[in-house]
Amino acid sequence: MSRLIFATHNSNKLFEVSKLIDNQYDLSGLNSIGVTDEIPETGDTLEENARIKARYVHEHFGMNVFADDTGLEVEVLNGQPGVYTARYAGDECDSNKNMEKLLKVLDGENNRQAQFRTVICLILGENEYLFEGIVKGRIALQKSGAEGFGYDPIFIPDGYRKTFAEMSIEEKNKISHRGLAIEKLTKFLKEIGE
Repeated sequence: MSRLIFATHNSNKLFEVSKLIDNQYDLSGLNSIGVTDEIPETGDTLEENARIKARYVHEHFGMNVFADDTGLEVEVLNGQPGVYTARYAGDECDSNKNMEKLLKVLDGENNRQAQFRTVICLILGENEYLFEGIVKGRIALQKSGAEGFGYDPIFIPDGYRKTFAEMSIEEKNKISHRGLAIEKLTKFLKEIGE
């Protein structure tokens, strides 16, 4: 079984992705290789941040790795919070504060169109590959649902009347930005026989 490192400390993300990755991979997070500190995300784009995290693991541990970065891009805010999605309300990365700030900023705004975009950087050997997943939707007027994490309680994907946080993990994974990006990643891995 091939070992593949997912460059994250987020147990929710690791669980979500492990449901999508084939059983032929031994999928592990950063804690399993002794990386307990956050890898600084100093890029100006999601692509740069995904590369920074993947390259860090590859350069320090020589392992096959993938890393993702995800942004919530709100149309009326010109794509913000974007690369600052996790730290929208400050550096402590508090999901509730992030959601409260966004709901306050959008208070009274009719255009609530938004999209979640995930970029994955995969490093196999010396080669780098990028994969992207996008789900379009809108920001709800208030939080709803107890599943998922991050902004899930306020994001309603197009074609649905409920938030990501009101969906089962299986239902969300079929349509989510991360699910779509991981689907491209796993298809690629199958094609090259890794």
